[in-house]
Amino acid sequence: MVCGMRQTLGRKIRFCLGLGVFLLAIVTAHPIVHIVRTIWKDRNEITAPPKGTADDVSRLNQTSIAETWEIPADREAAEQQLAALLQRARKNHLKVSIAGARHSMGGHTIYPGGIVIDMLPFNRMELDEANNILHVQAGARWSEVIPFVNKYHRSIEVMQSNDDFSLGGSISVNCHGWQFNQPPIASTVVAFRLMRADGTIVRCSRTENPELFSLVLGGYGLFGIILDVDLRVVPNERYKIERVTVPSADYARVFQQKTMLTSDIAMVYGRLNVCQANFLQDGIINLFHRLPGTNSIMTTLTGVKDVTLKRAIFRGGARSDYGKELRWTAEKYFDSVMDGDIFDRNAILYEPAAWFEDQSKATTDILIECFVPPDQFEPFVEELRTIIPRHQGDLLNLTVRDLAADKDSFLRYANQPMFSLVMFFSQTRDAQGEEKTRSMTQEIIAAALRHGGRYYLPYRLHATPAQFNQAYPQAVAFFESKRKYDPEELFQNEFYLKYGRSGNEPATENNVNDK
Repeated sequence: MVCGMRQTLGRKIRFCLGLGVFLLAIVTAHPIVHIVRTIWKDRNEITAPPKGTADDVSRLNQTSIAETWEIPADREAAEQQLAALLQRARKNHLKVSIAGARHSMGGHTIYPGGIVIDMLPFNRMELDEANNILHVQAGARWSEVIPFVNKYHRSIEVMQSNDDFSLGGSISVNCHGWQFNQPPIASTVVAFRLMRADGTIVRCSRTENPELFSLVLGGYGLFGIILDVDLRVVPNERYKIERVTVPSADYARVFQQKTMLTSDIAMVYGRLNVCQANFLQDGIINLFHRLPGTNSIMTTLTGVKDVTLKRAIFRGGARSDYGKELRWTAEKYFDSVMDGDIFDRNAILYEPAAWFEDQSKATTDILIECFVPPDQFEPFVEELRTIIPRHQGDLLNLTVRDLAADKDSFLRYANQPMFSLVMFFSQTRDAQGEEKTRSMTQEIIAAALRHGGRYYLPYRLHATPAQFNQAYPQAVAFFESKRKYDPEELFQNEFYLKYGRSGNEPATENNVNDK
C-alpha cells in the first residue's frame, strides 16, 4: 500500500513538474521567438556614402560636395593648413561646413558643392588636475575623453547620454543629458579657441570675446572652427538607482517631490510607455543617488552589458506593438536583474548609441525633441497621445530629462527650467516616410509652442521658418551676428540655407533677442 501511495505521489509530482514546464514554455515561447527572430533579421546594411558625397547619421542627406578635408592631428600643422584651406575656399567661392561624428540629422555638417572639414583626427587632450579643467581638441569623441579622464578619477559634468559624439559637435549643438538640474554643456565651457573665416584665431570666454563665446555655443558651426576647448570636469562617483513608476499625469509632481528634499541626486531620466494599449499613460523615473564615500573613483570601463539581448529587445519594438510591450515589461520589471542597481558615473556615460541604432537599408531612426515648462508637461503629453497615432508614427522610445535655465548660449532652447521629451522614431527611408515625419513633426512642434515650449535644432529640418522663428525669437539677431563675424558667409550648411540666409527670416514682432 505504501508503495502504491509513493507511486501515486510520484505521478502527481511528475505531472505538476510537467505542467509547470508546459506553462513556462507557453509563457516564454512568444518572447523567445520574438527575440530570436529580431536577432536573425538584424543585419548591418549601412554603407559609406559614395565618393564625392557626404551624409549624416539620418542617412537621408546624401549630398554631392567638392571634397572632404581631414584635419591633421598635429596642432601646428592643422592650424596652418586650415588657414590655407579657408583662403582657398574664399578664392574659389566655395562654402565650408564642419563635421565631427555627424550625429545631427538635418545636414548641419553639409553644404551642397562645398568643402566638409573632418575634425575627428584632431583629438589630443590633457588635464589640469589642480583646477579640474580638461583641455581637449574639438575632434575628440566622448568615447576617447571618458577613458582619459577616468584615469584621473574624473568625469564629464554635462554631456549626452551616449559617447559617440565629438566634443566640438557637442559644443556646437549645446548638448544636454541626464545630469540633474543642470543647464546644457555651455555652462561647463571655460573657454575655447576659434578659427574665424579669415584664418585668424581668437580665444573666447565669458570675459574674452564674450559675444562670440555666446554665439558659438549652440551656433552650429556658422561662426568658425572650434579648435580646442577648456572644459570643467567633476569627480567620478558611484550611484544607487531608484526606479519609481508613475502615471504620466503625475510625472512632474512626483519628479519634484522626489528631488526637492534631497541633495544626493546626481542624474535623472524618465521613460514613458510607448505601447499602443497604454500610450504615454504611465512612466518610470530613474533617480541616481550618490553613494557616500565613493567620490573620485576609477571605473572599469567595459561598455554595454548583454548588448545582443538589449539590442534585440529595443529593435524588436520597431513596427511591433508586441515588441514594445516586451521592452516595457523588461524595463519595468527586469532592469534591476539585467543592469543591476549600482552604477559608476563614467560607466553610465561610456555607452555608444551604436548598440541600438537602425542598421537596415529600408528604415532609419529619427529624433524629435521638444522642451516644455514643467507645469505644461502633461498638457503637452496629452496632445502627443493624439498627434503621434494620427500620423502612424512608430515611436520606439520617449525619454524625459530635466534642464536648468541656460545663461550662456545665444540661440538658447532652455530659456527657463524645462522638461525635455526626446522622441525616438523609426521611419522608412523614402519620400512617403519623409513626408509623414515632416507633417507629424510640424504638429508636434506646434503643440510645444502652444505650451510655451521650444524644439531642439540638430534634427530634421521639418519645422517651418515661422515655427523656427517663434521657437527662437532671437534668431534674426543671431543670423545678423553671423554675417557680422562672417561677412562673406563662408561657413554654411543646410540648416543655414533653410533658416538663416539673408531674406529667409520672416518679419515678425517676435524677432528680438530674449537674452
